[in-house]
Amino acid sequence: MTLPVPTPDAVHDLVCSARGCREEATWGLLWNNPKLHTAQRRKVWLACDGHRAQLEEFLGTRSFLRDTVPATDLPTTDLPETEQPAADG
Repeated sequence: MTLPVPTPDAVHDLVCSARGCREEATWGLLWNNPKLHTAQRRKVWLACDGHRAQLEEFLGTRSFLRDTVPATDLPTTDLPETEQPAADG
């Protein structure tokens, strides 16, 4: 029997999840709250280099942090047509 492999949620934009930060995210912090999510579910917080440790500490203190991976390794998804930015012109 093969156990399901945890898969992170897909991300739209690689922007840091820290409050007020708009820097490009270079890290994906994979986490789940076992009271709310199945063991295979991986929520994703994105982090820039400057906020990685702070966000890891926040999740780690709560025993939610499961892994940290390069943001480029995360699955991505396109925004629905209605959420696409308007073209200039």
